[in-house]
Amino acid sequence: MPLITRSPGTGVWLLTTPRTSYALRIDGTGAPCHVAWGPRLTPEEADALAAPFAEPSNSFEGRPPVGEELPVDGGTRYGPPSLQVRYADGSRAFEWELAGHRVDDSVPGYEELVLEFRDRVVPLSVALHYRVRADTDVIERWTVLRNDGEEPVDLLRADSAAWTLPPLADYRLSHVTGQWSAETRLRRERLAHGETVLTSRRGITSHHANPWTVLDDGTADEDRGRVWSTALAWSGSWRITVQRTPDGRAGLTGGVGHDGTCVPLAPGEEFTTPVAAGLFTDGGFGAASRAWHAYVRTHVLRHAGETAPVLYNSWEATGFDVDEASQLALAERAARLGVELYVVDDGWFGARRSDRAGLGDWTPTPDRFPHGLRPLSDAVHRLGMRFGLWVEPEMVNPDSDLYRAHPDWVLHLPGRPRTELRNQLVLNFARRDVADWAHGRLTRLVAEHRVDFLKWDMNRVFGESGWAGPEGGNDRLWTAYVRNLYGVLDRLREAHPELRIETCSGGGGRVDLGILARTDQAWTSDNTDAVDRLGIQQGFSQVYPARVMSAWVTDVPNQLTRLSVPLRFRFHVAMAGLLGLGGDLTRWSEEELAEAAALVARYKEIRHLVQHGDQYRIGDPYGEGPSAVQYVAADGGEAVVLVFRASPRHGSPRVPLRLRGLPSGVRFRDTETGTVHHATVLTQYGLDVALPSGDWASALIHLERVPDGAEDRAER
Repeated sequence: MPLITRSPGTGVWLLTTPRTSYALRIDGTGAPCHVAWGPRLTPEEADALAAPFAEPSNSFEGRPPVGEELPVDGGTRYGPPSLQVRYADGSRAFEWELAGHRVDDSVPGYEELVLEFRDRVVPLSVALHYRVRADTDVIERWTVLRNDGEEPVDLLRADSAAWTLPPLADYRLSHVTGQWSAETRLRRERLAHGETVLTSRRGITSHHANPWTVLDDGTADEDRGRVWSTALAWSGSWRITVQRTPDGRAGLTGGVGHDGTCVPLAPGEEFTTPVAAGLFTDGGFGAASRAWHAYVRTHVLRHAGETAPVLYNSWEATGFDVDEASQLALAERAARLGVELYVVDDGWFGARRSDRAGLGDWTPTPDRFPHGLRPLSDAVHRLGMRFGLWVEPEMVNPDSDLYRAHPDWVLHLPGRPRTELRNQLVLNFARRDVADWAHGRLTRLVAEHRVDFLKWDMNRVFGESGWAGPEGGNDRLWTAYVRNLYGVLDRLREAHPELRIETCSGGGGRVDLGILARTDQAWTSDNTDAVDRLGIQQGFSQVYPARVMSAWVTDVPNQLTRLSVPLRFRFHVAMAGLLGLGGDLTRWSEEELAEAAALVARYKEIRHLVQHGDQYRIGDPYGEGPSAVQYVAADGGEAVVLVFRASPRHGSPRVPLRLRGLPSGVRFRDTETGTVHHATVLTQYGLDVALPSGDWASALIHLERVPDGAEDRAER
């Protein structure tokens, strides 16, 4: 069956995914309008939903505020526009006129619908793109705008897509908020009437919000309920407007930029928006997360099938006091623990002795590395580990050779002060010469020092965001910066296919589908406190899979929170993602080193499940009772459960944890104790986990399916 079909009678376009349908049509005015998004429909059923557009019965109301595939500014539309255009004469409007359509079905399992429009008066073209695949319910949408005239056009708002929900009795919005060191705090709130705006004005994805939304009727939970969710593949400033109308409808629109900025289009110029992806599921928040995780692993990440290595990072051990001898000593200890990737953090380059100097001068410090980084890199490789470096290519310290040579390369407004945050300024990656410089310096660095991994950081947001050179430079800056950043990453990966990159921005300030298409993992937060990480990781996992979530075991008391929790608990929390170590190993006792080595080995036994399995969240990490995160192999034959409890309360009931995702009628053996469990008992009645006494208790349970017919003692 084709993934995209068109009804000859009604003109309804029906997009079909494995479990869902999305339908749209062109109405009598020429505008593309939403028909349905939800459970699977036949073409005949979609036709039945496609009521013709009716003129408003109340002349005060105008067109319905939700329901168009890309609401435009003009006519009797009064909701938030997805497309807002200003022409050279100062006028603003767009009138839909269909110019054609096409379906690309040349690749098996992949189809793309393109609806082409033009304005009825001004030579401006708009193409709406829809992409569906046979192996995912995620629908990708984007818009291409082209100025076909001889006068410039300003796109005051050019969103990727608008999404319309069916009428529901109530609406609830789930999203994340946060700040530096407290990212991805999950919020589930009743959707207010009017407009709710989620945005970043900072030039990066932001610590304070993330460009995804989840909507339901207020009754969904982890295991059941209809859920509609969207995510934007963009790593710069963005804006999503969620609208709840007085007549009981809801919808949203989202794309690049923020209030006060626009996208200039010169004559003949074209602008392609980033992808906005949408997903419907009737299996609750958990099913939505698993569908997003599978989509990211299959269609976003370039190397998702690889097994990510156990990492060690030197930052907490040495800070800026980096030299060859100290790094080699740490590397030798890391190798003893089973670490597979050793990363030298900040302090290895230029005049870097603190955060006040050296950014931009990406050459090894001569007095600390007299022969460059190659001897250390070679030694790390001989120890059986890969070699990585921390870099911050988008930044410069005023106290640096680069800034002294190119003070014009930073974001600035002529004649105004250049505000420093963290003693640094932002290089203008919107300039092609700056992007080319960054690519050239990095590709030499990787080649000359046999670098296998880059921790790519970006530690401050935009400020004085001016670009005085090209016409409309201040507005072009916001999108050109991100496009050139993507270009540098793409070229670097093409030149060095074995190189792997971690996205980092002062922690989790730049995590989105756009940057993940060009990197391999994400630094979740600068807060490595294991207790705080439980909440951070819960919010992160709503859309992004454990395969990209970097998590470290660091020293106690924690540098940020001063909290002390057992080494076992810290490891178990970090094992829920990509395990890394970040403590000062030279201060660890022999007992701690032995326990750490055993836990690293244990992680290697189960990491295929964490990195490639289906994730289930069980319980509330903020609650009094135990919570857990569970990963199940695709074939259901193996699972791992990581269980956490903060502080037990005397008299609190001991409630078994009901596991998820296990096939009924089979048995599983605990690989540590040998105990055999029936899957039905585990999922319907629960597992009574014996946690250690005291605060901050945790456990890891690894379950393997017992072959049919095997003689085992089943737990009664």
